[in-house]
Amino acid sequence: MKIWIVGLPNVWKSTLFNALTKSYSAPAENFPFCTIDPNIGIVDVKDHRLEELSKMSQSKKTVYANIEFVDIAGLVKGASQWEGLGNKFLSHIREVDVIVQVLRHFKDSEVVHVHGTIDPLRDVEVINTELILADLEVIERNLPNIAKRGKLTANKDDAKLAEILEQIKVALQQGKIAHAIEELLTPEEWKLVKPYNLLCTKPIVYAINVAQEDIAIGFKIQEEFMTKLQAPVAVVSAKLESEMMEMSKDERQEFLTELLEVDKLTHIPTLDDLITLAFHKVGLMYYFTTGEKESKAWTVKVNSTAPQAAWAIHTDFEKWFIKAEIVSYEDLIAAWSRSKAKEKGKVRLEGKEYIVKDGDVIIFKFNV
Repeated sequence: MKIWIVGLPNVWKSTLFNALTKSYSAPAENFPFCTIDPNIGIVDVKDHRLEELSKMSQSKKTVYANIEFVDIAGLVKGASQWEGLGNKFLSHIREVDVIVQVLRHFKDSEVVHVHGTIDPLRDVEVINTELILADLEVIERNLPNIAKRGKLTANKDDAKLAEILEQIKVALQQGKIAHAIEELLTPEEWKLVKPYNLLCTKPIVYAINVAQEDIAIGFKIQEEFMTKLQAPVAVVSAKLESEMMEMSKDERQEFLTELLEVDKLTHIPTLDDLITLAFHKVGLMYYFTTGEKESKAWTVKVNSTAPQAAWAIHTDFEKWFIKAEIVSYEDLIAAWSRSKAKEKGKVRLEGKEYIVKDGDVIIFKFNV
């Protein structure tokens, strides 16, 4: 999965990107347009279930699902009309699966906000307006030719596509974006418009970047902005994450535990929450395979059938699929071996119609 991190200048996007990718590859300075070229990083989606399976099987290798993050220059008002540097990259990131909008909530007099004041909702409006204007330019450039082609050739797909793009154009002109546009189209209509990679059809997750001292009220802030934005929201602290960047896994856990005790919390919002939210927002999940050689998470669409899930391993596996031997993660860990899970009747054979569930541990059987 590919995620685009977008935001205004000086919201600490690049600091967040550095923390996500555990690197210093993205410059993070206190001036607009510090990021000149897009930064790309691959992030493992850590899942304790996979780690437990690896322990159980004594696997030599553990392979996580992963996400590709793209960090670009901060957008400003007018980016779609070549203001600032943002528009330089708008055409480069149309193939992303989900957009993460980083919104500045923290106050810091030494880090200048491009608009002078802190107002996350205003920033959302600025960013969404630029996405809308960029997409309107694409639609207005392509729509006349598509409509003409549909009339001249009587091509039903072109005629339908022209109708869909006109619908989306009207919605964009009304300021609608993402989930509002999603409600306009059927799955078949989505297939027709997908090649245009319109930014406003991408799922959006909002990351509220708070000061470290506001982590204690993170859930309150999350609920507030979920209500205001009517969209998925994660709370993060780029400053806190940057401080933990060089910590080992054990040191990080100890540090978070201390924060929990000091602030009397049950959970500290971290980047893991953001990654998980983005993963689920785009409609993905994973199943597992495990053995002595390796334990691995395989990414598939939610509601995938067993043969479709097998395709993730190898395209031929869908074609030659016979059965899938399935046990849930919980049942397998409780038994601590596949053979014991079988003895308890927890392992079952499923056919082509089976809908794979998140956390299934699978062995596929083929006729090759």
